Amino acid sequence: MRILFMGTPEFAVASLKQLVEDGHDVCGVFTQPDKPKNRGHKLAFSPVKEYALSQRLAVYQPLKMRDGEALGIVQSLEPELIVVAAYGKILPEEILDAPKHGSINVHSSLLPLYRGAAPINWAILDGQMETGVTIMYMAKELDAGDIILQRSTDIGPEENAQELTARLAELGAEALSDTVTALENGTAARIPQDESRQTYASMLSKEMSPVDWTRSAHAISCQVRGLIPWPCATTGVISGETMKLYAVKETEEDTSARPGSIVAAGKAGIDVACGDGKVLRITELQAQGSKRMSAAAYLLGHPIKC
Repeated sequence: MRILFMGTPEFAVASLKQLVEDGHDVCGVFTQPDKPKNRGHKLAFSPVKEYALSQRLAVYQPLKMRDGEALGIVQSLEPELIVVAAYGKILPEEILDAPKHGSINVHSSLLPLYRGAAPINWAILDGQMETGVTIMYMAKELDAGDIILQRSTDIGPEENAQELTARLAELGAEALSDTVTALENGTAARIPQDESRQTYASMLSKEMSPVDWTRSAHAISCQVRGLIPWPCATTGVISGETMKLYAVKETEEDTSARPGSIVAAGKAGIDVACGDGKVLRITELQAQGSKRMSAAAYLLGHPIKC
């Protein structure tokens, strides 16, 4: 099938790669404009652009989607199908409706749950035990189109959002492959979403970072795992200065210590009392002006008396 692909981050690469490996005619790739990166502000390609160029695919990076330029490109390419995966731009209806088979989206949740910008993070933040991917027809309303296919997976008890994203990218690619085959065969399902069950996954912000140790150990674990790799959970209970938390472990230990108190510190990590009387162990962190490291490595230079 002749397909126009639209995507930007690493999550989308797996879907584009799958289309290429399945032998489809990827007539073009839309991705976000190059952005300055790091201190040198050198323009960096998106992961999707890097892969597309490695496959000698035509890359397009329109600044706007409603000024006619993007529509003109789509019409000139004459795709039979548009596939979108974390593109980062809202498509007008004239673009969505341009291909014969319409436009479909690879979304990283079990819709109608977690529509919006950060479904993977919010599934972990909310303590969900299961999530998945949805391939759906795109509609004017955000993530509200009819469902074609869904695949589910369990969320690991210590799995963070970055790790889950990598797994869902592969799961989404597999589901996309089956979906395109069904579209070609005329057997694709079209299931309306149950609007009464819809939830929204808003964008993340740094205001979500500070840890409230009066919450339960499990809730704080979900916060730490759900905010990886950005903006990261933060705390000042270890040194008085705010530091990022990258990995924690729920323990079976009980404590009567005040929430936020350090109850132990050693090779296993830094144990902190939580509001439910449980102990949460910090195993990986990053102090200000330092690099990411294990808690044990941090303690070598910053011993703590409990």
